[in-house]
Amino acid sequence: MNRQETPPEDNLTEVVKFVLLGFADIPHLQWFLFGLFLIIYVVILMSNGTIFLITKMDPALQSPMYFFLANFSFLEICYVSATLPRMLMNLGTQRRTISLGACAAQMCFVLIFGATECFLLAVMAYDRYVAICNPLFMNHRVCIQLVTGSWITGIPVQIGQTYQIFSLPFCGSNQINHFFCDISPVLKLACGDTFVNEMLVYTVAVLFGMFSFLLILGSYSKIISIILKFPSATGQAKAFSTCSSHLMVVMLFFGSGIITYLRPNTRHSEGTDKVLSLFYTILTPMFNPLIYSLRNKDVIMTLRKLLLKNKLVV
Repeated sequence: MNRQETPPEDNLTEVVKFVLLGFADIPHLQWFLFGLFLIIYVVILMSNGTIFLITKMDPALQSPMYFFLANFSFLEICYVSATLPRMLMNLGTQRRTISLGACAAQMCFVLIFGATECFLLAVMAYDRYVAICNPLFMNHRVCIQLVTGSWITGIPVQIGQTYQIFSLPFCGSNQINHFFCDISPVLKLACGDTFVNEMLVYTVAVLFGMFSFLLILGSYSKIISIILKFPSATGQAKAFSTCSSHLMVVMLFFGSGIITYLRPNTRHSEGTDKVLSLFYTILTPMFNPLIYSLRNKDVIMTLRKLLLKNKLVV
């Protein structure tokens, strides 16, 4: 994000809509990308939806860990639905225009869901710590409070940040070199000095992203120190196994997100930004069910029981 020079007043043309370029630079792959992202979207909806349903239906999956996993799966459906349907429509129709209002709404939802994911991942790490140290502490009331706090904490901040960005005047080019209305490419189209907005973006990214990430690191440092004190190697392996799935999702989401929003301005590349954005907006929601279900015996057992039950009914 660089400071923008204010063009002469005569040359100012107020922008009333944007054009999401997306992957327009590779026109020969438009239908291939449409098919690929459509399959990914269906997989995300079905896999995360399945995890959400089985954790609600099966009495054996009513522990705090699965309560948080159900909420996380629902969040992933919301998160990916804020970007992928518009991308699919743009790829399928080649009509890439988006109004300022729709662009602002998309940015706001992406930011809110991103902030919620930061907090929810931190809560899930804390749950793993409590499960090892004090399992009785995490009752249903505490779980609801933590999830509610994760969902609502970022809403006023992200609405305010979106309002501030779209209060800026936009003039000249209206082409957003991205597949959704992300902060950096939108700010590049604003007239005048965007320094205050850039500082606000960094501040919010540090407060939400880095704070949540440090909480996760703190939880896992305590978890590791406790696990290493276990007398048996089998107990250590089992404890590490329950944490490894969550750690994989954390590294994928925070790794790409931190690089995108906190790296220096001089290293910003629009192509790199798009690739990194694919990781935290699409690939994380897709890999989340695979990571948790394929590495979780309880989830696999529940799925087998449901499939067997359906076969008997048929």
